[in-house]
Amino acid sequence: MLSAPTVSVSVDELREIAKRIRAHIVNMVARAQSGHPGGSLSAVELGVALFWNHLRCDPANPLSPDRDRFLLSKGHATPFYYAVLAERGFFDPGLLGGFRTLGSPLQGHPSMGAAPGIEMSGGSLGQGLSFAIGQAIAGRMDQRDYRCWVLIGDGELNEGQVWEAAMAVPHFNLGERIVALIDRNGIQNDGFADDIMKTHPAEMFRGFGWHVIECDGHDMAAVDQAMSEAEKPRERPRCIVAHTVKGKGVSFMENNPGFHGKAPSGEQLADALRQIEAGL
Repeated sequence: MLSAPTVSVSVDELREIAKRIRAHIVNMVARAQSGHPGGSLSAVELGVALFWNHLRCDPANPLSPDRDRFLLSKGHATPFYYAVLAERGFFDPGLLGGFRTLGSPLQGHPSMGAAPGIEMSGGSLGQGLSFAIGQAIAGRMDQRDYRCWVLIGDGELNEGQVWEAAMAVPHFNLGERIVALIDRNGIQNDGFADDIMKTHPAEMFRGFGWHVIECDGHDMAAVDQAMSEAEKPRERPRCIVAHTVKGKGVSFMENNPGFHGKAPSGEQLADALRQIEAGL
């Protein structure tokens, strides 16, 4: 039984891993000349803190029935997801070079079972929390104590299905089994999120009976602490609202709707990698 994460590393080490993840992201998207760099870069600290210090998993045994489940509801953010899985040891990082190429298991949206660690097929937004409910109920029926961590984009909060699921989690007493992670970067495909449909996730999740924790989503220590807080026993389900910056770590991508789904040029790639290495 997986009673704890299989590794636990310092905040400084997590920051170094985050640099590598960001470099992978921009390299993958540039090589494919396709993909979603902005929302991948905004989620890096969330993924690194989770997979190294909180998610109970074993890359050598990725289908352990006792493993925690990570569910990528914002399914277009696969550059971040695949980079995290590769760095964590689920598969050879060499596979990242085939991102979005014919025959590769690493396509633009995740396909369940295509590569180790992929727990849910994604793409149509708004479905991750509902999927987690099914997984959590199955875990309860099987008398297993795994937890489902669901990464949700703030653009997805326009989807009614998210709020139906938010009601259902406390109704079915799944509070100990589900944690929602909101990547609150303020931008979606068509522009700034509040211009399209204004939402207030912290207040809204509280209104549906959730315990809400807010943090700076790029302060690794704060993210790590928020996840520790989310793991404490309590009756209500947990939601971490992480305030992030779209394209974080690359100045010309930061807070830029144009890089929601746009690949950098060769010159931009070189600049991006320089900035990431320098930690600008």
